Amino acid sequence: MTTQSLDNRAINTIRFLAVDAVQKANSGHPGLPMGAAAMAYVLWTRFLKHNPSNPKWPDRDRFVLSAGHGSMLLYALLHLTGYDLSLDELKNFRQWGSKTPGHPEYGHTPGVETTTGPLGQGFGNAVGMAVAEAFLAARFNRNGHKVVDHYTYAIVSDGDVMEGVAQEAASLAGHLKLGKLIMLYDDNRITLAAPADVTFTEDVPKRFEAYGWHTLKVEDGNDLDAIAAAIQLAQKVTDKPSLISVRTIIGYGSPKKAGTYHAHGSPLGPDEVKASKENLGWPLEPDFLIPKDVQAHFLGSVERGKAAEADWQHHFAAYEAAFADLAIQFKRAQAGQLPDAWDFDIPQYGPNAKGMATRNASGQILNAIAKRVPTFMGGDADLAESTKTLIDGEGNFGVDGYDQRNLRFGIREHAMGSIANGLALHGGIIKPYTATFLVFSDYMRPAIRLAALSGIEPIFVFTHDSIGLGEDGPTHQPVEHLAALRTIPNSIVLRPADANESSAAWKVAMEHKGGPVTLVFTRQNVPILEQPAVWEGVPKGGYVLSDSEGEPDVLLMSTGSEVQLILKAQELLAQDGIQARVISIPSMELFEAQGADYVQSVLPPNVKARVAVEAGVKQGWQEYLQGGHFIGLNRFGASAPYEQIYQNLGITAEAVVEAAKMQVALQQA
Repeated sequence: MTTQSLDNRAINTIRFLAVDAVQKANSGHPGLPMGAAAMAYVLWTRFLKHNPSNPKWPDRDRFVLSAGHGSMLLYALLHLTGYDLSLDELKNFRQWGSKTPGHPEYGHTPGVETTTGPLGQGFGNAVGMAVAEAFLAARFNRNGHKVVDHYTYAIVSDGDVMEGVAQEAASLAGHLKLGKLIMLYDDNRITLAAPADVTFTEDVPKRFEAYGWHTLKVEDGNDLDAIAAAIQLAQKVTDKPSLISVRTIIGYGSPKKAGTYHAHGSPLGPDEVKASKENLGWPLEPDFLIPKDVQAHFLGSVERGKAAEADWQHHFAAYEAAFADLAIQFKRAQAGQLPDAWDFDIPQYGPNAKGMATRNASGQILNAIAKRVPTFMGGDADLAESTKTLIDGEGNFGVDGYDQRNLRFGIREHAMGSIANGLALHGGIIKPYTATFLVFSDYMRPAIRLAALSGIEPIFVFTHDSIGLGEDGPTHQPVEHLAALRTIPNSIVLRPADANESSAAWKVAMEHKGGPVTLVFTRQNVPILEQPAVWEGVPKGGYVLSDSEGEPDVLLMSTGSEVQLILKAQELLAQDGIQARVISIPSMELFEAQGADYVQSVLPPNVKARVAVEAGVKQGWQEYLQGGHFIGLNRFGASAPYEQIYQNLGITAEAVVEAAKMQVALQQA
């Protein structure tokens, strides 16, 4: 090995751990780790406040590798700095059962703060983490007592800053003046399939300046002192987020592939690995080399991290002595625990034929929760008057103070979902929520999917849930959206039938662990039903709302606003001597989780005559119907008063009666 400084050998250790892992897996992205190793090294060894012995220390800095395809950069850093990630795991990169999957996964690898890979999502998550830091600092810090005081850092790529979700999030971050957010832009001017200038010639720092960001440039991505100086300058700017554009060379050190897209997304190949090591003065053998002095240098992070946390714990003890109630709130919030009697004020409603829109009930319930859960916060995509999701008595986060709980996202649905995920990932924010119309869940689906994949627990509120929104017409009437959301693994969708089911659904959402919950509410009024079983039934996902006097001849099942139709149909059928059982299924996922015995107790297998009703597509109902009849939609909606739409599209109690009679007749034939 040629004589090199310790810094250079440490950086080359990062590079060649990544190169060797990608080559051994015969799969992966070596270019970003090779090009960005220097900036990551400076950040992790000179600035990042973290404790490898306790990756969940609340006041650690957050680091997001938004360019998740460069995951070996992060895995190398985690291993070298002493996290519970062995060298064998690096050697097992991208293999079944390893802790080093192709893209970073939250909850799977110690030290990974968020699941990244779909470009732009990590950017939005980082904005959410910075929002959480600002909010918690404003809520809990007191003069002389800073228990929340950390930065959010991210490495972002050309692909990240091209994505719409990142542009939405950057715009909001600038508006909110999130001064503790610092992003390092890996400006290598290469994308996966071509030089970036084939599709991307804008001046990125100028765009971010227009968003209200502080921007800096480092012309040489291997100039450690220049990178450090830029980060120091960024830290001094407290009223703007910072973007540091660092000019790097993708695949740095590779004689043939450096600076080209050929270094982006595939192994270098044995010959080019050898040539790269020779070019940078690195031993050819062994693979996965970590020089002892380099290892010792990196492992200094362990003692520094322990000391930093111990210092924080000392200060927290003084804070706890001075502000006991706040300290209890803080510890409970960090643990993700709801306060005692958090649900005390959740309303229960008496039967009412005129009823109310479930979105209105949801607004009342949300505010009842907010009274007792001080770090419950969220907001909407410029639809607060329609979604009913403002917290009464609170101002707007940022504009009215960083301690305020109404987070106005503007018309930025995609970023809204991603930022909410960041709030949940940060910790300390109890069940962050978002709100918009159900039809716009399409704009949020990538974020909802990643929340489910990560096992985090934001609440996604959607109103205007069907053709029931009426005159706005088919562009705003969700038809396929319920079915689409129900297909996402590890997530729960609840579409309550009335105000009481809405209360029960919110309770489920607040208590659910291990994944996101989607709540779906009506625009139009629906009757408040007589249903004493609601509090036990909704958590089970499906239950008998109104039973027949004897053995049922037909099973009628529905969700949401259409439940009132099957209740009316039950009455009409009884006049003709047909006994119907009415079943509300607000959540298919919860219903199926109860197991076969419970499902069959609600849907007796011997009753073959079945009718399901939902103002959407049929997908998802087949298992419950078992050949029965579905009343719903196989087309888009229409612009008209909602009563006319239901009537003209055949979603009526009379249609249910006709279908039920036909099903009973078929079974008796």
